[in-house]
Amino acid sequence: MGEVRRVLVTGAGGFIGHHLVKYLVAKGYWVRGVDIKLPEYEPSPAHEFELLDLRRFENCLIATRGVEHVYHLAADMGGIGYISSVHAEVARNNTLMNIYMLEASRINGVSRFFFSTSACVYPLYLQREPEVRPLREEDAWPAEPEEGYGLEKLYMEKLCQYYREELGLETRVARFHNVYGPLGTYDGGREKAPAAICRKVALAQDGGEVEIWGDGEQTRSFMYIDDCVEGIYRIMHSDYPHPLNLGSEELVTINQLVDMVAEIAGKRIRKRHDLTKPQGVRGRNSDNSKIRQVIGWEPRIPLREGLVPTYRWIEERLRKEGRLSQTTA
Repeated sequence: MGEVRRVLVTGAGGFIGHHLVKYLVAKGYWVRGVDIKLPEYEPSPAHEFELLDLRRFENCLIATRGVEHVYHLAADMGGIGYISSVHAEVARNNTLMNIYMLEASRINGVSRFFFSTSACVYPLYLQREPEVRPLREEDAWPAEPEEGYGLEKLYMEKLCQYYREELGLETRVARFHNVYGPLGTYDGGREKAPAAICRKVALAQDGGEVEIWGDGEQTRSFMYIDDCVEGIYRIMHSDYPHPLNLGSEELVTINQLVDMVAEIAGKRIRKRHDLTKPQGVRGRNSDNSKIRQVIGWEPRIPLREGLVPTYRWIEERLRKEGRLSQTTA
């Protein structure tokens, strides 16, 4: 692969996309960022930033002009409360963006296309116990993905395969497992579990109570944002064309996650479990055997280490918003 200098990041106004833009600019790339919104918490370092609705094909043609590589991260998504209740809108919006971005990339002569898919593609029948077997890439079939979001991601993985095999567009695919870190959504309904718990603990009094969705014994692995963007870059530049897990193998219960955050905050926290709220699959973990084998790398940052800057950032945001009193800080 020759030297690539001009790249596009879609979803550049979002959490992962914004961090990826910073990473690529620091590596010396000329970067165009595209999103329907600007980054929320700090300006984008992209050389160009265009506000475009990628659900319209003509906007995808505009976005992909004059670039060699496309990192397609734009998606309508959020935490479990959002993606478990909004199926039609999520599936429609993401399907339109994904198909149009692939086709526009092909038409405009893009040499390589990265797609960010999700662990939500994995079958529900493999995720019914907290002590889950780590999910291998080949486990995605026979399929039973999460409704809406997981289904459209799995479909797009296949589209990437077809475009690569039949139309000559080199595609790379990474299945994200629960990404967290500073500058991520932490309130409003679309936040993921680490950010939501950081917010709840920050707002709680010492000795106070936080609400946990489900019984807290559901298990997950969580990947820090710095590992995520490095993994994206490594997968994009690898010779491996099939989907790869991009996640941590460090499995924790949600109760353990709460305890970690409380310890970082220096607070004693009581948990109140709400069994009426969505909790997603019972257990999910990444099997990193394949990424170790084909790239020689895997996410390395321990959960507690990544939670420290994440909690501090969310705590500071809440303080700036006037939501933290001196007694809770």
